[in-house]
Amino acid sequence: MLTHRVTLQSMRFHTHIGVLPHEAEIAQSIEVDVSVWVSREESAEGSEGVVDYRNLYSLVAATVTDGHIRYLEDLVERLAEKALAIAGVERVLVAARKPHVALPGPLAHAEVSLERRRG
Repeated sequence: MLTHRVTLQSMRFHTHIGVLPHEAEIAQSIEVDVSVWVSREESAEGSEGVVDYRNLYSLVAATVTDGHIRYLEDLVERLAEKALAIAGVERVLVAARKPHVALPGPLAHAEVSLERRRG
């Protein structure tokens, strides 16, 4: 059995995320990374045991833009759950970043990550 890791990194979206009142009304930038580990038989040919990048990206885009999200933690949990529902995916690592966070000092971004396994 082979295990491949497929990663989509630094996907950028505008969405309504956060607990402050203006964050529910004004979209802001976020970045998302998703890695999935996919099991594949060594003798597999064609698309068996392969994740289509387009489907994974669409899953992320649809989840990120599906209404107001209060916390990055909520977002990464939803994304992990949906990624694990893809056939052949055994493990997922999701990270979401908000580059523009209102804090009193310099900050590149706030990030929340989550790793889950099937079962």
